Amino acid sequence: MTKTYAGARLRRLREERGISQAELARVLAISPSYLNQMEHDSRPLTVPVLLRLTEAFGVDPGFFSERDTSRLVADLREALAGEPAASRLSAADLGELAGKMPEVARVLLDLGRRNARLVERLTAATDGRGTDPDTEEPRSPHEEIRDFFYRRQNYLHDTDVAAEALAAAVGIRPGEVVPALAARLADRHGVRVRVGGDDRLHHYDEPTRTLHVSARLRPGQRAFRMATQLVLLEFGDELDRRAAEDFAPGSPAHALARIGVAHYFAAALILPYRAFHEAAETVRYDIERLTDRFGLGHETVCHRLSTLQRPRLRGVPFSFVRVDRAGNLSKRQSATGFHFSRAGGTCPLWNVYEAFAAPGRIHVQIAEMPDGARYLWTARAITRHRGGWGEPGKTFAIGLGCELRHAHRVVYSDGLDLTSGSAATPIGMGCRVCERRDCPQRAAPALGHPLRIDQNTSTFVPFPVADTTG
Repeated sequence: MTKTYAGARLRRLREERGISQAELARVLAISPSYLNQMEHDSRPLTVPVLLRLTEAFGVDPGFFSERDTSRLVADLREALAGEPAASRLSAADLGELAGKMPEVARVLLDLGRRNARLVERLTAATDGRGTDPDTEEPRSPHEEIRDFFYRRQNYLHDTDVAAEALAAAVGIRPGEVVPALAARLADRHGVRVRVGGDDRLHHYDEPTRTLHVSARLRPGQRAFRMATQLVLLEFGDELDRRAAEDFAPGSPAHALARIGVAHYFAAALILPYRAFHEAAETVRYDIERLTDRFGLGHETVCHRLSTLQRPRLRGVPFSFVRVDRAGNLSKRQSATGFHFSRAGGTCPLWNVYEAFAAPGRIHVQIAEMPDGARYLWTARAITRHRGGWGEPGKTFAIGLGCELRHAHRVVYSDGLDLTSGSAATPIGMGCRVCERRDCPQRAAPALGHPLRIDQNTSTFVPFPVADTTG
């Protein structure tokens, strides 16, 4: 059995509650010296002590379990990539910091990102582009919302449970979602649903209590917007509370977080957790069969699959991403350690780009990150049109990936070699921060490594790195 060392979390929790070591030792029926040793990771947490801790503090046992720090480590490596002193920090050093002192790691992460933004503004100012380096440019509210869900591993437990309860009360069943939602809106709130109107996909007219939805929306899309409006009407206080966990009321980020939580709630309402989880497990996460069964689109089903992290009823932990042809990530959510780069684009060897060549087909790839972590990725291109001839549409690739240790539970792993590393495509977090020096697809030099410049030699690998061992 794996031993659990969680001294830093135990000490921090005790100090936050204002409990002395002697007081907590009495509650746990152990000696103060024993507790002191556990807080300094000299001794592991035993099962009896762990059970008494969860009772004393009212936390889930998972609070003290070893946490997946790979995402935090990857964020640190990216944020500190341009710092010469950071080159002396090994992956093991960063892993120990993230595991034992995650709050300190996050402070260092924030400082690294702030320094990177200051360098960018100073460079712009010296280039004559008029940017004031003394004025810190805040991160956009949309970036803040991505991190809001990223920190929660794309799962909101209380919200998900409340949505499932509402689904049972409303009578949500596959094939009957739209009439059930329309009845709830009319009976409980006096809201009529009208199909048609202008170019807007939906619009709620509060004075007349009319929800207008576009005739161009498919039934699943119509259901999602009806569910969102129902959530806004019935759970406004819950949305405010959730958004206020990270953002000041009245701020743009708070308003966007409120909408984001409403969208999460709506998806959990039309795809109730237990029913959807059971169906996903039954068909081994076959996305096309799930879209047929629930009458919803590929993106909606993939996004919901990435949220199946309820304690004691977990699904496969997926990462979800939506990418355009230029490599811009307009959506990224993760229940795994997969790291999405914040700068420099994404890896061109990732199969999300292959999906654009054959829209409608699901592409499968085993990918390996520079740290050796391997993932099973599925990708499919989707296109949206307003419906008129000659009108521009929107095309995205939807990616859904899980760690390879979960791949056997997913139908897309059938026929693949899940044991041999040679079957994996080496990818990275983006050329700017990727550690693969010998990648022939590299579009930018590796940070922190001097280039080998020789007018008499050319190589297949762009930006060859100089040998500094001699």
